[in-house]
Amino acid sequence: QVQLVESGGGLVQPGGSLRLSCVASRILFTNYDMGWYRQAPGKQRELVAISVSGGSTNYADSVKGRFTISRDNARNTVYLQMNSLRFEDTAVYYCNAEDNWTSAEYWGQGTQVTVSS
Repeated sequence: QVQLVESGGGLVQPGGSLRLSCVASRILFTNYDMGWYRQAPGKQRELVAISVSGGSTNYADSVKGRFTISRDNARNTVYLQMNSLRFEDTAVYYCNAEDNWTSAEYWGQGTQVTVSS
């Protein structure tokens, strides 16, 4: 059974930083595009950043220059480094894996990020 396990969420003050991690198991990690999504209360889930299996990355406009997605294929892990956090970054952050051959898709359970003073 495929598992995506996120960690690293928490409470941080505005301007602070957090690093999220997502460890994937039982997938051929290098075949997958790995993404981070978030969902704030009362809002739809939105894409934050994606690391394509071929190596490129893309970001939502709202996080460009502040967040960095990276992946360690040897550890089956994708990271999201979040700097200069803002109140509006508060959300549950979800890890997503999509097989770029079959389009099979998996989600993690989510980790809460709260930006508050």
